[in-house]
Amino acid sequence: MSHSDAIIVGVDGSVSSLHALDWAVAHATRSGQPITVVCAYSLPSFAAASLDGGYAALDDNAIQDGARSVLDDARARAARSGVTVTTELAAGDAAGVLVERSKDFALAVVGTRGRGGFAERLLGTVSSALPAHGHCPTVVVPYRGSGDPDADVPTHPMKRVVVGVDGSPSAYGALHAAIHQANLWGAELVAVAGVPVGAGAGMLAWLPAAIDHEQVLADVTDGLDAIVDKAEAAHPGTTIRRIVLDGSGAELLTEFSEASDLLVVGSRGRGGFAGLLLGSTSQAVLHHSTCPVLVVNKHCEIPES
Repeated sequence: MSHSDAIIVGVDGSVSSLHALDWAVAHATRSGQPITVVCAYSLPSFAAASLDGGYAALDDNAIQDGARSVLDDARARAARSGVTVTTELAAGDAAGVLVERSKDFALAVVGTRGRGGFAERLLGTVSSALPAHGHCPTVVVPYRGSGDPDADVPTHPMKRVVVGVDGSPSAYGALHAAIHQANLWGAELVAVAGVPVGAGAGMLAWLPAAIDHEQVLADVTDGLDAIVDKAEAAHPGTTIRRIVLDGSGAELLTEFSEASDLLVVGSRGRGGFAGLLLGSTSQAVLHHSTCPVLVVNKHCEIPES
């Protein structure tokens, strides 16, 4: 599948979605990529019997006008930085629209904890569905601001990118995406692997009761070195710091988010909308990270860098 070299950003008028737009603009300023801002709208549906007074007409034009206003504000906000911005008004569920449109983009960006935006939409569902089912890597930007939509959120240059590596195919894709981001920003790249050996056999049923913790950590270190060495060989000039610690991947990455500018994780999410699953590690990291999280699922193509 061929993707255009552009960024898609979902907005709904909420402060958190504008924060995500600011992050995308900072990235586009660095990468030179154009941005497409999408606002999806849908008409609410009601059972006629539940409405006092019977049938109530809904003004489709008014809802469209509200969505266009959101897009106009977003375009003006992004254009201040000089990036190329286009907008799209789409009818339908926001999550479904962005998943489908992600087929044509290199990167998707959405906010989380968005409340009170256009049509009282919540980006919470989008920030779970898009990383799991999108066709390009997705960045989920947590909102940590004051709640003022007119305030520009300071976006500092990325200095540290941290990627979780566990030897799975999805983690290998995440590692290559992290290399791309680190090279783009000139950032330090840290590959983290963890195994909860100190938690006892209850968490790791495959381990014997009498276990050499140091040997387990050494084996995980060897595995991480093999993966990272291969990635460095494929990207000459790239240096990746390696860290192996006692603990679960989700726990460790959440802790690293406090001192990182971007976390990168792979997703073993299941196909189809029945589950909307990302996998325990990526889902937990999305819920608890204090910095933006880039999720690479099985559908994604990773740019060479």
